Amino acid sequence: MKIAVIGTGYVGLVTGTCFAETGNEVTCVDIDAHKVEQLQNGIIPIFEPGLELIFHRSVEKHRLHFTTDIEAAIEHAQIIFLALPTPPGEDGSADLKYILGVAENLGKIMKEYKVIVDKSTVPVGTSDKVREMILKNATVEFDVVSNPEFLREGVAVDDFLKPDRVVIGTSSEKARKILNQLYEPFVRQGNPIIFMDERSAEMTKYAANSFLATKISFMNEIANLCELTGADVDMVRKGIGTDTRIGNRFLFPGIGYGGSCFPKDVQALYKTALDHDYEFDILKSVMQVNQRQREIFLHRILKKYNGDVSAKTFAIWGLSFKPNTDDIREAPALFVIQELLLAGAKINAYDPEGMKNTAKVFGDGVNFCDNQYDALQGADALLIMTEWSEFRTPDFEMIQSSLKAKVVFDGRNIFNKDAMREMGFYYESIGRQTIN
Repeated sequence: MKIAVIGTGYVGLVTGTCFAETGNEVTCVDIDAHKVEQLQNGIIPIFEPGLELIFHRSVEKHRLHFTTDIEAAIEHAQIIFLALPTPPGEDGSADLKYILGVAENLGKIMKEYKVIVDKSTVPVGTSDKVREMILKNATVEFDVVSNPEFLREGVAVDDFLKPDRVVIGTSSEKARKILNQLYEPFVRQGNPIIFMDERSAEMTKYAANSFLATKISFMNEIANLCELTGADVDMVRKGIGTDTRIGNRFLFPGIGYGGSCFPKDVQALYKTALDHDYEFDILKSVMQVNQRQREIFLHRILKKYNGDVSAKTFAIWGLSFKPNTDDIREAPALFVIQELLLAGAKINAYDPEGMKNTAKVFGDGVNFCDNQYDALQGADALLIMTEWSEFRTPDFEMIQSSLKAKVVFDGRNIFNKDAMREMGFYYESIGRQTIN
């Protein structure tokens, strides 16, 4: 099938590349000429495991193309995916200006029937707004469909190629048949394509991410209570995670969620509720707990040094909001770094993929290191902010010999507390007894 993907951000690039991998002819469009030129030259602007292989394969097979010419791409395509940013406004609502701007132009460009698919995460009712905007200029038949993405950064390629489910919101039988044909190769193992109305599909994405964010915040609250009562959150997590009604995923305590999805999606759903005069108390608490969790972690560091870190240097392992991505959006590490810098501390930081993006935020204010052990040199303590696999079994002798003092603040609970006790570390983690 012939597909156009408008927007080459994270979602758009993964979507276009994965559709090309299954034999479709895909044209990705972006207004950023430099970005398009990079993609045409084989330079991928994001880090996502598995993407590079299928990207180059599809380009070499002439199934994947990149352009700034939206008219040519639209004329060529039967299905048009809108994968445009919907950044949060000051009130938490999703900004639809990019989607609606493109929609207005689509009506002028289309010369025959097209299926326009909202792939971006959008508030309930956006399909109606897109349809109305296209109708202002359209002279041909078209359908607008909601098809939310459920991609997890770090495993997005697998998520797209082997989805748990595909959610499609449409009231058009014609569009339904076309999209069923498009997605059928991805669900040969029997996972469902779930058809519903457009508004329910739009709500499904926000509901899913907000529920997962709620699990994370709930578990962080349990972790804080475990510390106060002397319980061990690792044991509690195992005890409840084996209950099939609960499940064992998203139950790991830490310093809060981040990234491009959970923070803005929770905010947007909360704002939707307010717009309908409904106070969504649970989501309000989820956001408050998430912010408080990183503040608690910072407070523990300051408390250790009696509130004065002006002469301290901290080694930070991990900058991205989660492992296997270079995405630092809403990453807890950024908050902690900012506050420590304001308090006069120095930062040595290392992340396998996130340093380039973090440098755009802090510039020369942070010392970015070539490897995790270089970050330890002359540091007073080690702060673990992201659970990259390479951090899980480090050379502890190197840690001990490089740090000024054997002090570790583990925001992701990646080390065994009993082993840290045996090695003589001062070790603070989340929801577990402090080793002193």
